[in-house]
Amino acid sequence: MVELSLADRPAIVTGASRGIGRQIATTFAAAGGDVAICSRSYEDVESIAAQITAQHDGRVVPVECDVTNADEVANLVETTIEEFGDLRVLVNNAGGSVESADLLHRCDEETYEWLLELNLKGPYLLAREVLPAMIAAGGGSMIHVGSVNGLFGIGLAGYSEAKSGLLALSRNIATHYGQYGIRSNVLSAGTIETQNRKDEMENTEERTDETSARDRWLDQYPLGRFGRPEEVADTALFLATERAGFITGENIVVDGGLTVSLPTSFQNEIYQANDPPAER
Repeated sequence: MVELSLADRPAIVTGASRGIGRQIATTFAAAGGDVAICSRSYEDVESIAAQITAQHDGRVVPVECDVTNADEVANLVETTIEEFGDLRVLVNNAGGSVESADLLHRCDEETYEWLLELNLKGPYLLAREVLPAMIAAGGGSMIHVGSVNGLFGIGLAGYSEAKSGLLALSRNIATHYGQYGIRSNVLSAGTIETQNRKDEMENTEERTDETSARDRWLDQYPLGRFGRPEEVADTALFLATERAGFITGENIVVDGGLTVSLPTSFQNEIYQANDPPAER
């Protein structure tokens, strides 16, 4: 098995105070990478950076940054270069939605604009800011954490539209800057069992008086389970290294088969898919 290394490939991971972003930063540091992590609150990432640095080979530096603010984004990139010498990897992970924006008619204009800023404008600002440093370093990899919500009509107004737009942003970057050694890919995740997602499913059960919300959700996944943060992080690590050196402009889907299948219960009812082949 080939070891994936991020030695001499400094990275930025946004939205790294918890969940997928924190796991990506941990995985990068374990692969020998130096990483700048950010959140809107310095306190949210200060202790996390210290913990990861103490446990792994890579050094992790915390930076306070609101990714929708161009000045703070510029400071994040400048700090990263000052700390590590150059910049080779960007993971645009910061993003999210709110419960009130589940459907278009329930999403007010102010919330809609904020969702577009956080999930699309933020990645644009980061990508624009890191380009000169990556080109000067001889190239680099941008990984934009998208969502299956951006691939088909699954709900979440504002968020879904922004994640769909992220695909176009990434492909334009790949097209226009590939000649400078820049690769850009989207990593579209399905349901990943972070603490936030667990809380969301519990809240759904309380709101609907349904105790089987988790089971109904799982029914959409052929693998019969949700993803783990480390599975997304491992994919991001591969895309960040030169092992993925000929992959650009792509949408890498990490979703346990969600987007290629009808519900498992339907498959079992119509095709008896739960009747496995006999052993030969």
